[in-house]
Amino acid sequence: MKRSLYALVAVAAALAFVPAAPALAEHAPAPPIDLDALFVGAHPDDEAFSLSTLGQWNEDHRVRAGVVTVTRGEGGGNAVGPEEGPALGLLREAEERTAVGKAGVREVFNLDDVDFYYTVSAPLTDQIWGEDTLEKVVRVVRQTRPEVMLTMDPAPSPGNHGNHQQAARLAVEAFYAAADPKAFPEQLTREGLRPFAPARLFLGGGRGTSQVGPACASTFRPTNPAQNVYGVWSGRPSQSQGGKTWATIEREAQRSYASQGWAVFPDVPSDPAQLGCDFFTQVDSRVPFPEPGSAAATAPTAILDGALTRAAGTVPLGTLLDLRPSTFDVRPRTAFTVKVTATAPSGEPLGRSSAALRAPDGWQVSGSGDLGRIAQGRTGSATFTVTPPQGASERARLAATLTTEHGRGYTDRQVEVSPAVRGGQQSLPQVAQYEKWTAELGVPQLRGLVTPVLTLPSGGSRQVGVVVTNVSGTTQSGTVRLDLPAGFTADRAEAPYSGLAAGASTTVPFTVTNSDPALKTSNQGGDYAYTITTTSADGSSVSKPALELVPAAAIPQAAAAPAVDGVEGDGEYAGPALDISRLWEGTACSSAADCSGTAKVSWRDDTLFLMVHVKDDVVGTRLPASDCKRHWRTDSVEVTLDPRGTSENTSTTFKAAVLPVTAEGPPCALRDADNHQGPATGMRVASKVSAGAYDVEMAIPMETLPGAVDPAHLGLNILVYDSDTQDKTGQTRIGWSTWGGVQGDPYRWGVATLPGYQPPADRPTTPPDPVIPDTGLSSLDSPQSLEQAVRVHLPLAGGPSAKESESGRVVSATSGRNAVKVTLRANAAGKAHLFVRDDQGTAGSRVVTVSGKGTTTVTVPLTRATVAHPTVVAGWQATSGGTLASQVRVR
Repeated sequence: MKRSLYALVAVAAALAFVPAAPALAEHAPAPPIDLDALFVGAHPDDEAFSLSTLGQWNEDHRVRAGVVTVTRGEGGGNAVGPEEGPALGLLREAEERTAVGKAGVREVFNLDDVDFYYTVSAPLTDQIWGEDTLEKVVRVVRQTRPEVMLTMDPAPSPGNHGNHQQAARLAVEAFYAAADPKAFPEQLTREGLRPFAPARLFLGGGRGTSQVGPACASTFRPTNPAQNVYGVWSGRPSQSQGGKTWATIEREAQRSYASQGWAVFPDVPSDPAQLGCDFFTQVDSRVPFPEPGSAAATAPTAILDGALTRAAGTVPLGTLLDLRPSTFDVRPRTAFTVKVTATAPSGEPLGRSSAALRAPDGWQVSGSGDLGRIAQGRTGSATFTVTPPQGASERARLAATLTTEHGRGYTDRQVEVSPAVRGGQQSLPQVAQYEKWTAELGVPQLRGLVTPVLTLPSGGSRQVGVVVTNVSGTTQSGTVRLDLPAGFTADRAEAPYSGLAAGASTTVPFTVTNSDPALKTSNQGGDYAYTITTTSADGSSVSKPALELVPAAAIPQAAAAPAVDGVEGDGEYAGPALDISRLWEGTACSSAADCSGTAKVSWRDDTLFLMVHVKDDVVGTRLPASDCKRHWRTDSVEVTLDPRGTSENTSTTFKAAVLPVTAEGPPCALRDADNHQGPATGMRVASKVSAGAYDVEMAIPMETLPGAVDPAHLGLNILVYDSDTQDKTGQTRIGWSTWGGVQGDPYRWGVATLPGYQPPADRPTTPPDPVIPDTGLSSLDSPQSLEQAVRVHLPLAGGPSAKESESGRVVSATSGRNAVKVTLRANAAGKAHLFVRDDQGTAGSRVVTVSGKGTTTVTVPLTRATVAHPTVVAGWQATSGGTLASQVRVR
């Protein structure tokens, strides 16, 4: 069903990776892989909510899709066994291959980066994964040449996993870098790859609303009306899978992720009219695509059109169409230019062609759209002048329609209209870093996806900076005004700025106070929108950020150190009882008896003491003390502490969880996803479990925190994880300061003060470097990855192929008693990872170091007798770092 303009590049790149040795000694090599679509995610299961779409494309249009998975999810929980680390990675890879296989996807490209723990920080993820991850994604794109790329949400939206954000940013960067010969040039000069330009790029999901049923795509209304969001209905039946809806097939695939507790996912509605769409938001396109609002834009092929499928009346596949404004930020009554460029496929002309440019009502457009005659492989362009009207102030769509002798095409771009100066609430560090990324990469259409928020302690004050930016070409002066909701006051309602140079920014500070401490906090209604109005010489800009109230508490000093015995003694905790019954994730508690709680906190000398009372009518899985980790799998209490209340992510915080009961009886404590994971050294815990309730008491020496406590601003949260099953899965999460994903968001924790406390003068305020797990499974130790590498003729983990002069292969295998004799042929020293495989999986394995060139025979011991179709699959690690996979049958 392919090919496009990229076919010649695809063939050249494919030929560069045909290995010299056959996949199986008896057979000729398979043709090189050539994908149509590629999903880029961070973990196994990230693609799981797109499988309905991938399955439909595969069944109806023979779309061959692959999945890039940056990590194998070793940092996740395990609801089916004791495996963790690399062993868990092997298990989760197998689950992913089973799941995606139900949608006709065979290729999963694991990049071997480490999955360390849940975080909402993309910068921390980037730091841990390292600088080579983008190189690996680009290499996979250049090797597999997908026309359509799909990924996740790159923005630091509340609760969005930092690994997901970073995987999406890598995909967006790779969309451009793979086509750029200046990006990773050694892939071209040393590895024989060629630049490759995918046609269309999408983020999974869409910000907006829609109906369910077959009209879900046509009824979608994006929050940003200039954004292109396409839907693929999951209620369509699969002809090859017995008429099941694709939503049902997708749910069956999701249940393959049993280690993550997904085996218990409920059935989807049996009535197709109750099923919705998979939505995808377009980031960019190099080719024409269906016009929003048209029938083609709501078809299941809308994302494929122009790249892999050709709708009736449209230009030939391989046609390129681009609309490029001279600037993204435009001003009322100020003209800018727009260039429209069309390129014919290498094998077919477009003939006489013209472009028409459309802008919103009231905008002025001038210029000829005549593109002349466009011969095969040739380009035509036209430039238009566009002027927004006075009063325009919004994200807007500019659209171009291409008319040729061989069909029509459509494309569009967003621009943002604002007066000379715009003002906005200062960004959180993660949001500021994201906005900088969009600017540096040149994807301004992705900026502004996150509503600006700042947290404020209930009854407290904070400084709120309004960042004022001059987007005009002349110096500006004006005012900034805050219009706050009831219950909030500011030290001034309006403030001036002056002499702001063209292109410059300044910050205008305000002190904002929550004057009504009775206002709701957290996700029970603690999000308070307000308005910032910034004036300039040619008008006003308006932004609508929000202040989020978090709970606050004063922690009193205890008259004497509480006895840590699981019982609240008289006078041990004089402070107020904190309500920790508010839901933040999962299923709501059916009653207070199902899950609810209170907590009290005090301090004495240099130690924090906590007494937590939890009502829980069903005890979750009693884990062995040796399995005291991944506390969200069962009943547990988590305490999070940010010593100075300024942490961007949890790597500079203290987070400890207590399981109130274990299989052996006594409680256990652990640190997770913080500055130093592992045993909660120095922390004392006790618990009392009774019918329908349990109490947990803790003593936390403040010297164990990553930095000296600021007694005026200690970040604090107390979270309860509730499980009512025995399958190592949690159902409900409640707590004190409650927001989605709050366990990874220190800025949304509550604020505690410690009147009278002073940390030791010599205690540092700067946290030490975090200790983060850094062991992931290597693809060399994954027989499934090795078998795929043989099948698709590509190296492992997005890395380079071993040079022929450094290669090593398995050339024969002979069955013996309780072992298989394997012969290797090497051109240099290296290491071979050998697996005996059959229809039931792995029957034996061994890692062998080869000292130099020549033939080596080794014995691989068997852990069981082999069954049908035994083979030996080998992964070769060259001394220079390249890899090669090979496979032979066992005789």
